[in-house]
Amino acid sequence: MKELSPDEIRSFQQDRGLSVTGELNDATKRALEEARWKLGDRSLYLQPTPMMHGDDVAALQSRLTEMGFNAGRVDGIYGEKTESAVKEFQRSVGIKVDGKCGPATIIALIRLTKIVSGGAPSLLRESAEQRNRGPALANKVIVIDPASGPGENEVVFDIAQRLEGRLLALGASVFLTHGASNAPAENDRIAFSNTNNADLMISLHTDSHSNPEAHGVSTYFYGSDAHGIHSIVGERFASLVQREICARTDLLNCRTHAKTWDLLRLTKAPTVRVDLGYLSNQGDRDRLGRPEFRDTLAEAFIIAIQRLYLAAEDDAKTGTLRISDLRSAGIRR
Repeated sequence: MKELSPDEIRSFQQDRGLSVTGELNDATKRALEEARWKLGDRSLYLQPTPMMHGDDVAALQSRLTEMGFNAGRVDGIYGEKTESAVKEFQRSVGIKVDGKCGPATIIALIRLTKIVSGGAPSLLRESAEQRNRGPALANKVIVIDPASGPGENEVVFDIAQRLEGRLLALGASVFLTHGASNAPAENDRIAFSNTNNADLMISLHTDSHSNPEAHGVSTYFYGSDAHGIHSIVGERFASLVQREICARTDLLNCRTHAKTWDLLRLTKAPTVRVDLGYLSNQGDRDRLGRPEFRDTLAEAFIIAIQRLYLAAEDDAKTGTLRISDLRSAGIRR
């Protein structure tokens, strides 16, 4: 592989939904390795950790999904759901059922691809599962992931605890990925959420920049323009969080963004990361230092979570719903 210039690395990172640094970091190296595989370059099959991953796996998942086979999230990782979908496809076309995507399976895929009308089945399934869980937060499992970086840990951990208290009062089951004094690795936090069968995961952070004028709030969800996929529930939740925060505070709206960061990609539950302002900006830092501002942020999250589970006809305008409204509606126990 030829050596890439910083500009080429930045362009690649932008296309892949990675953090744009211009540096050849571990995440970028993994993405470059994945990008070199095209469907048909190799046989694909389920193997022990590390599982096979690459753009060829993502293309296979997309092709199966378009044909109505449930390969799970299009994440480019050949896991059990992908193997199961391959077996189902092989069974349906009368070829050897072994869960391996070799030449015969790829030829059958090319010949028989049929786009399902009405939207991608995986998106329809994800949306239907979210609707079927009902509006009440009781018994829903929500994982809060406060950042532990220097400077931001005190701010976001305090907000996480305020959010935790409100969710518990609404009957939700709440887990924090770590306490005030420990900082587990990202893969451990992902495994924690997956093991606890979370309904949602919320990762709280602050940002910083060399330019002290940079300020505002941004929210991120799983999505990849390169593969043409995204989490439909994650994107909706990101939009609700961003809108509620901006309606209730004077933080600048820096919008929502699709990213392929591992936390968003590998966590099974719809996951968002929220950067709650810039500590390098005096205005944002002052806001985040006020207890009443942190309370407002916690309430914005609560309302965004509740709105995610409300039917469209029961939803309210951004910035108008209050926790007291949940009690009167019989949603709060």
